[in-house]
Amino acid sequence: MHATVIVELKPSVLDPQGKAIQHSISTLGFEGVEDVRAGKLFRITLADTGQPREEIERQLRQICERLLANTVIEKFSYSIDD
Repeated sequence: MHATVIVELKPSVLDPQGKAIQHSISTLGFEGVEDVRAGKLFRITLADTGQPREEIERQLRQICERLLANTVIEKFSYSIDD
């Protein structure tokens, strides 16, 4: 079982890394890019422990909230692939 977690800054938080990337895109001659937001992607392999899906999701949310995302300034989303 695999989980994919995406962590991004909340829309109200300034993203200097995204702005630097946007500037570099423009410098390279690409036009029409209005905004870039940088984030993090985590691919997690989960062992099949026989737990119900709800328990796996609960644990994954805790991992995100306690380790992968700073929930004050970041939001996260995840998907689980069987």
